[in-house]
Amino acid sequence: MYLGIDLGTSEVKALVIDEHGETVATHSAPLTIQRPHPHWSEQAPQEWWEATNYLIGALREKCTEHWGAIKAIGLSGQMHGAVLLDGQDAVIRPAILWNDTRCHEECAELEAAAPDLHDIAGNLAMPGFTAPKLIWVRKHEPENFARIQTVLLPKDYLRLKMTGRKVSDMSDSAGTLWLDVAKRDWSDALLDTCQLTRAQMPELVEGCDVSASLSAEMAHKWGLSPSVIVAGGGGDNAVSAIGVGAVNPGDAFISLGTSGVLFVVNEQYRPAPQSAVHAFCHVLPQRWHQMSVMLSAASCLQWFCRIVGATEVELLADIEQLSEEEKAKAPLFLPYLSGERTPHNDPQAMGMFHSMSHSTHRALLGYAVIEGVSFGIADGLRVLQDSGTQIDQCSLVGGGARSPFWAQLLADTLGLPIVTHKGGETGGALGAARLACLASGKSVAEVCKKPDIHRIYQPCADRKPVLSERYARFRALYQNDLALRS
Repeated sequence: MYLGIDLGTSEVKALVIDEHGETVATHSAPLTIQRPHPHWSEQAPQEWWEATNYLIGALREKCTEHWGAIKAIGLSGQMHGAVLLDGQDAVIRPAILWNDTRCHEECAELEAAAPDLHDIAGNLAMPGFTAPKLIWVRKHEPENFARIQTVLLPKDYLRLKMTGRKVSDMSDSAGTLWLDVAKRDWSDALLDTCQLTRAQMPELVEGCDVSASLSAEMAHKWGLSPSVIVAGGGGDNAVSAIGVGAVNPGDAFISLGTSGVLFVVNEQYRPAPQSAVHAFCHVLPQRWHQMSVMLSAASCLQWFCRIVGATEVELLADIEQLSEEEKAKAPLFLPYLSGERTPHNDPQAMGMFHSMSHSTHRALLGYAVIEGVSFGIADGLRVLQDSGTQIDQCSLVGGGARSPFWAQLLADTLGLPIVTHKGGETGGALGAARLACLASGKSVAEVCKKPDIHRIYQPCADRKPVLSERYARFRALYQNDLALRS
């Protein structure tokens, strides 16, 4: 059997699959985010490790006598987070997460200091990436910066605790702005710009290769063989791609989780930083991918549900009762609750409801929220297409994949078939378990099959005129807000 561990922002999820790729058991544990100041987002790495140990215990009970059959472990993780370790591998400060936007000034400094950044790293300097975070720490916490012996990404901290080895993979490391994405190796020049060296970086392996074996101590504690290997793993979206079988050029999926991602596989390195499109390594050798990323997606719906005191199921049931005429006159919503990446690269962008009246009620606002998130995904599709990338259909994964209404709205908004899969909500953990299979010697063709299709949502031509008009107003609303802030 094979174990996949997915370290997300709001939870850690673990999944066990058998030799045939069938899911044997899953379990998850919630995580909390600390926001001690505006624009800050932090987590304690120790909380990740405690949650992981809890999951191992829970899965061990569920798998009973089969637990010892686990042969390999794969890892998936939230990207960009800065885990800073001292000479004794102790955590220096809380990890600064991907949705932390405190370092927007440092992004400008990095762009100025590294004029070849876009060519080497394939991406704009954005507050979410790791490199600007380290410049911020150097400027504002010099005593902490002086203690840094190692910088790890979140999932790689779990690997260190599991194996004693400091290793990362190409896909996750591409999100640091220190990787030469075409060469799939650390860039000494970009590291030097941040006053760091290769010695402070982990070793690099491909996501589907062996990175290390469980330490004897952890193997004993977890009741596993010390021969259990740990795959390189990857950033959450690249690993989710493995979970939905997105391994060939043109394969694409949308992830509606805390953030929103439109992911497409490329056969070569294709940067398009001018549109804030991300170009990263895939978890498979000689594969890359592009992503458009919005910082708040399903989290917008969760935010609104908290405000109005409704569950997502209750709110979606109300929304589904709206007539086409009501939806056409609903307020507009800008989903920028944490700033925005693609295509705006604007950490100061704010969320907004526009065009409300006394007759506006909860369901209309709820519809506006999921439509606004869908329009944000459409922004990403537009700039990917402008970069020359062709997408014919998209799989849908993440928490938002559980809503048929939202899936149909995405099909109508994007003008693309949207495919949901059985078990699609476990994409990251399933992908991690599949990477464990690959590291054990199985082939990509054997392991990375697309999960069974649950349903295909075809775009409805009748809705296109109304949605096109509302999308144009959505885009103008952001531009008007930007002009007022300028």
